[in-house]
Amino acid sequence: MAGAKNHQYHILPPDAVPIFASFAAFVLAVGALMWMHKSPDTASMATLVFFLGVALVIASFFVWWSKVIAEAHAGDHTPIVQLHLRYGMILFIASEVMFFVGWFWAWFDFALFPSAVEAVGGVWPPKGMEVLDAWKLPLLNTLILLASGTTVTWAHHALIHNQRGGELKGLWGLIGVGENDGVKKGLWLTILLGMLFSCIQAYEYLEAPFPFKATSEGGSSYGGAFFMATGFHGFHVLVGTIFLMVNLARVYKGHFTPRQHFGFEAAAWYWHFVDVVWLFLFASIYVWGGWGAPVHHG
Repeated sequence: MAGAKNHQYHILPPDAVPIFASFAAFVLAVGALMWMHKSPDTASMATLVFFLGVALVIASFFVWWSKVIAEAHAGDHTPIVQLHLRYGMILFIASEVMFFVGWFWAWFDFALFPSAVEAVGGVWPPKGMEVLDAWKLPLLNTLILLASGTTVTWAHHALIHNQRGGELKGLWGLIGVGENDGVKKGLWLTILLGMLFSCIQAYEYLEAPFPFKATSEGGSSYGGAFFMATGFHGFHVLVGTIFLMVNLARVYKGHFTPRQHFGFEAAAWYWHFVDVVWLFLFASIYVWGGWGAPVHHG
């Protein structure tokens, strides 16, 4: 029959979402630039444009991924389509790896060649600067993220074995306490651990003895590199936590099956990526990067 589909690929119909997402990203970029270069006269406009861009980007994410979920339920995600979705996620994580390589590069450049940065006094960390104790809150956060990696893996294996739980019955059913609720239990624990990590890191930032902005003691170099590297990681933890929350909501709606659950796999891969990056941050920035410097006892 003419026009009959004789392949396993999914040919997308024309849609306005990609151009809308491009426009949203443009508004967000313009808003960010305005905010970075704002003056007292343009501060309110810069804030408005930036948060308008954020809202538009979030809206485009919601609409686009809602369409992807609808395509999965319609049977459009054939094995070959799922394979290519996995390739896309792998390439996205690879791009994120290179993003963090840039921040590690900056940190190691300062640490290995401190004589090239006049403000740090030829040593790293800069002279007279106290650093955070790596064996207190940073170590605790490391253990929390490692534990969250095990709980998300537990949830993934429970999904593969179809331990998705039954219908909701009261509060215990909502949080997934049952003999066959491994997916819900694992996701709930992972989300709570992710939120705990973010809270501890926020407290750590409040207690940090060095500033983000430039100072005569070299705070710009150390503080800037520290807050940018760990702060972007914290942002990724926040995004990953939201990612897992969306997946938890989808589990309650019965969206995933043992044979088709790419959305869950993508979230698990992303979370493991966040775990691994933190291990490198902990080892290079907190432990090695602060070695020999006076420790802050706030």
